[in-house]
Amino acid sequence: MKIKLLAVALCFAANAHAADRVKVGLITTLSGPNAAIGSDIRDAFQLAVKLNGGKLGGLPAEVIVGDDQFKPDVGRQLAEKNLKVDKVNFLTGIVFSNIMLASVPLAFENKTIYVSPNAAPSPMAGKDCNPYLFVASWPNDAYHEAAGQHATNRGYKNTYLIAPNYQAGKDSLAGFKRYYKGNVVAEVYTQLGQLDYAAELAQVRAAKPDALYIFLPGGMGVNFIKQFVAAGLSKDIPLLVPGFGDDQDIIRPVGDATLGLFDTAHWGIDLDNAANRKFVAAFEKEFKRLPTVYASQGYDSALLIDAAVRDTKGKIEDVEAVRKAMKAAKFESVRGAFKFNRNQMPIQNYYLRVVSKDSQGRLYNKVLGTVFKDHGDAYVQDCKMK
Repeated sequence: MKIKLLAVALCFAANAHAADRVKVGLITTLSGPNAAIGSDIRDAFQLAVKLNGGKLGGLPAEVIVGDDQFKPDVGRQLAEKNLKVDKVNFLTGIVFSNIMLASVPLAFENKTIYVSPNAAPSPMAGKDCNPYLFVASWPNDAYHEAAGQHATNRGYKNTYLIAPNYQAGKDSLAGFKRYYKGNVVAEVYTQLGQLDYAAELAQVRAAKPDALYIFLPGGMGVNFIKQFVAAGLSKDIPLLVPGFGDDQDIIRPVGDATLGLFDTAHWGIDLDNAANRKFVAAFEKEFKRLPTVYASQGYDSALLIDAAVRDTKGKIEDVEAVRKAMKAAKFESVRGAFKFNRNQMPIQNYYLRVVSKDSQGRLYNKVLGTVFKDHGDAYVQDCKMK
């Protein structure tokens, strides 16, 4: 009997020990027209690990990178491999909501924490909130809510809306309309991944709105802005975009056509805090390009995991302790002030930015002012978590 009790005691003692390493499955889009987004998330996440001496929370970190190829079924297969074969402690990396909705339920079933560096579908902020989901970016609606508020502030009476036909697209326009007090001329949903917008531009020209708001991430936005300017519409119709809609991944291929575009975002290259200055300088030195909002979110996702592992003293097998530490969000975010709402979505500031040129003549998004301060989301009341 004493031997059995001793064995049990030794077992509990072993479980209390810190792990010898932390494994992260990073699933993101690394091929096709939206590869720049996933590349920024991956690069920034790995940069944070590198700056930490190859560690997260004091433990050696193994980051297993997978390309979801912009396909939900591939994303789900990678998640299954990460969870069942690789035995990862955390999942992260997914760009698009449709891929996230197909993949992360596997993490929840396995009681594995998923840290989102981008997608945050509205159902997961409300009725489908989950204790194993932490969002290090912003709820799907938030950039668009800030854009709607900006359009109201500018006095645009008639606005035309375009977004792709998937969850984030629907969330985006719902968010814009939530804070826009003018008239919506049209609400158009295009095919996800669409690259030719001749028909949509003809409809916009005919409608003659006071402003046009688009949510078209990655290659979709690159093509739309090029075609919008080429069609001569930029001379007559102000184009408003969310923060990623004219960020560095768009600026690089589009160039000066983005100059003067207004957007709304939770982060900017020129936010003046120590964590952000370190991040921007290190990212540019490492990759010879300026970071995007996606990169800032990938970097913060790594810092969030780092803090949770650190504050549990490496005892990552105790998932509930890790969850508690992660919810406390005791890390220096590149965005500045940040905390989690009850649904584990961020409460944070949102800014108005404009594409400008810096002292070196480079295009970047300059922060002009604050649209929302300590802004949460519209769905938290539907979340049953405490």
